[in-house]
Amino acid sequence: MKIALLGYGKMGKVIEKIALERGHEIVLRKSSSTTYLGLENADVAIDFSIPTSAVANISECLNYGVPVVSGTTGWLEEYPKMVALCENKNGSFIYGSNFSLGVNLFFELNNYLAKMMSKFKNYSASMEEIHHTQKLDAPSGTAITLAKGIIANTDYKNWTLDKKANENEIHIDAQRIENVPGTHSIFYTSEVDTIEIKHTAHSRDGFALGSIIAAEWLVGKKGVYTMKDVLELN
Repeated sequence: MKIALLGYGKMGKVIEKIALERGHEIVLRKSSSTTYLGLENADVAIDFSIPTSAVANISECLNYGVPVVSGTTGWLEEYPKMVALCENKNGSFIYGSNFSLGVNLFFELNNYLAKMMSKFKNYSASMEEIHHTQKLDAPSGTAITLAKGIIANTDYKNWTLDKKANENEIHIDAQRIENVPGTHSIFYTSEVDTIEIKHTAHSRDGFALGSIIAAEWLVGKKGVYTMKDVLELN
């Protein structure tokens, strides 16, 4: 499989390493200072860039007819436009706030626990996420996905970074600490106890492997998908 890497920072280099180990070929390594030359030769593109580049990267792929997997977060206000473009071009597109296989299982666990806890109003939900200091968006896309999972299954209406959250808001404590790949915790706290679930990433390898598995799965398909489709969790 010929892969175009859109974004060639730390994540791009980890994806390259694992892709080569799996027998794939890299035909484009796109950084902010290079062009899309070579994209037309790709079987699939993997975008781990920055929020301000994601829409241009995804659009370029869809216009070229190249299936695209995007793990860039912080640009989701434009997501409906990318879905519409994909449908208009009869293209192939997967966006994921986190491509780690473990995190996607954690998403399902979070939804299940939220359904259970919705009956017990004496518990209040809150969240904590910790990432490396180079991460540009806060809270993380993963944290937002987790918060939306709680909101969809409870009476909560919104999430907030404000410590003075209203009773219908989920407070997210977003911390940035050097060399932390990603930690996400969900708390349900009452006067007598706390229930906690937690996912801790030990390296970027899990994110990279998941994105490559998604790319392998996407080739030959048409439409807009998620990791739930890839992992058959629907």
